[in-house]
Amino acid sequence: MSEKKIVLAFSGGLDTSFCVPWLIEKGYEVVTAFVDTGGVSDEERIYIKERAQQLGAAEHVVLDAGDEVWQEVVVPMLWGGQWYQYQYPLLCSDRYVIVKKCLQLARQLGTSNFAHGCTGMGNDQVRFDLTVRALGDFNIVAPIRDIQQAGRAVRDFEMDYLRERGFPVRQKTATYTMNENLLGVTISGSEIDRWESPGPDTWHLCRPAAEWPDQALRSTLEFRRGVAVALDGEPCQGPEILTRLNQAYGAYGVGRGMYTGDTTVGLKGRIVYEAPALHALQVAHRALEEAVSTRHQNSFKPLVAAKWVELVYQGFFYEPLKHDLEAYLESSQYTVNGEVTIETHGGNIYPVAVDSPHILSSAGATYAQSADWSVEEAEGFIKLFGQSSSLWTKVNGGPRGALE
Repeated sequence: MSEKKIVLAFSGGLDTSFCVPWLIEKGYEVVTAFVDTGGVSDEERIYIKERAQQLGAAEHVVLDAGDEVWQEVVVPMLWGGQWYQYQYPLLCSDRYVIVKKCLQLARQLGTSNFAHGCTGMGNDQVRFDLTVRALGDFNIVAPIRDIQQAGRAVRDFEMDYLRERGFPVRQKTATYTMNENLLGVTISGSEIDRWESPGPDTWHLCRPAAEWPDQALRSTLEFRRGVAVALDGEPCQGPEILTRLNQAYGAYGVGRGMYTGDTTVGLKGRIVYEAPALHALQVAHRALEEAVSTRHQNSFKPLVAAKWVELVYQGFFYEPLKHDLEAYLESSQYTVNGEVTIETHGGNIYPVAVDSPHILSSAGATYAQSADWSVEEAEGFIKLFGQSSSLWTKVNGGPRGALE
């Protein structure tokens, strides 16, 4: 195994840009690995490669991971239909795929050294480190944590360090931290961290209301066993569905939110996120699933999904319980087959039509309209259904204070 070669998970942002010369000065031969998890333009890919070379990387490798993000993250998350703390659609989840791909590259290159640009202040360090430890025996190098340990003001130190060595700093990385992938984009830093109103430069995928198109937008999604397989009648791979929905529904401001949550490290974290495609897919999937699943399935599954989301958010992507939960979620999708038409006029999405051979409907009954049971059967059902509560009233003299 090479003692000097190291694989750095590289995005071209401020933190990973700092890592390249820092690692070189520590004696490492740096191989930068850009794991393409989607949401990045051709122009940005070129910039990332040129940035790595400019900073002195011995080699730059691009690893495509769009399909893995779809299969390993998006599919089970939509099966569950839950966001973290009912708000955040886990846009951070591509981190696990990034680590896996980087470690595969490290083994191919014959090194056990792996570096990342996570700080000691956030959740990503937990996701990166726990994934590394779950997948093998590797040496983790975290330059940002090292400079933080020395008591430095991290971002200012990084920018000064790069400029002193003749490397320019992008203005957007000096103001905000932006993470974009197939799932969407998260924005933090500056006024967001100060609990102030996000500025106009924080709009990325989603457009403000003044720019929404005048005409409503409709799309039809087809699902097979809970997995989206076609958009508007055209068979599509998952990454393409996400890309197209992000563009189409982002123009209508769909999927933008501000999230304040309890982070793994015990701090309150505040971010702006934009996830038009995930929001559209969740609305469509839920409408279909609620129509074809039993009452007990629909009431129980969110409990499983909430635990899955919690594990993934906190860094336990390879925890055996997560695998167990996914087995249940997959089983729950057996009859989630059909088409859903969604519509937006801007901001929100509504499922306006559902078509499936598995809808749990009765030919002789429609809710609040007609029934294939008798009045006597209805009255008997109501009596038995409420009997426990009625008996309590008789035995104890009625609900306390109800008629006072």
